[in-house]
Amino acid sequence: MSAGASPRPFPYNPPMEEDVARILIHREEIERRLADMAEEIAQTYHRDEEGLTLIPVLAGSIIFLADLMRKLPLKMKIGLVSVSAYPGRTTRPTAPKTVIELTGDLAGRHVLIIDDILDTGRTLRKVREMVLQREPASVRTAVLLRKPSKAPPDVSADFVGFDIEDEFVVGCGLDYDDHYRNYPHIGVLRPEIM
Repeated sequence: MSAGASPRPFPYNPPMEEDVARILIHREEIERRLADMAEEIAQTYHRDEEGLTLIPVLAGSIIFLADLMRKLPLKMKIGLVSVSAYPGRTTRPTAPKTVIELTGDLAGRHVLIIDDILDTGRTLRKVREMVLQREPASVRTAVLLRKPSKAPPDVSADFVGFDIEDEFVVGCGLDYDDHYRNYPHIGVLRPEIM
């Protein structure tokens, strides 16, 4: 840039709050519930000598995972798997597709699958099947959100942050077109955004 030239302005990128129609669950409420969930999980696993492995379903669970595991007073390992059921700008789930294969040695270990939301159950069902092929000592699931009106009876979560209505939500890892994962609350987007 030559001396005296003005810096080129960046295009306007409005704050995420402008895209959100309403907040369903505020960050402070999420923090309180995660502390309670961590206590429930710790009580479940505190006597297990085989070891605990967390399997977050990427990318939606990363913020939930980070916030939750900092509150867990347990030694643990982490495996990874990435499954996509909401590609791009869709708000309707598709058949889950494995993006990153399950990692980690799970044989004989207690496994806790971490996911952002339980709605149709297809993603959790797929990941659970992958985990069971590795012969773990046990398999449980923890989800930040559950939609009871959609969750099938054969797919359950052992630890649930919040039950919500059947609405498309963003924040705390949940996205729309890979945006809004870092929104600190659970919110519903304005209809014209989607």
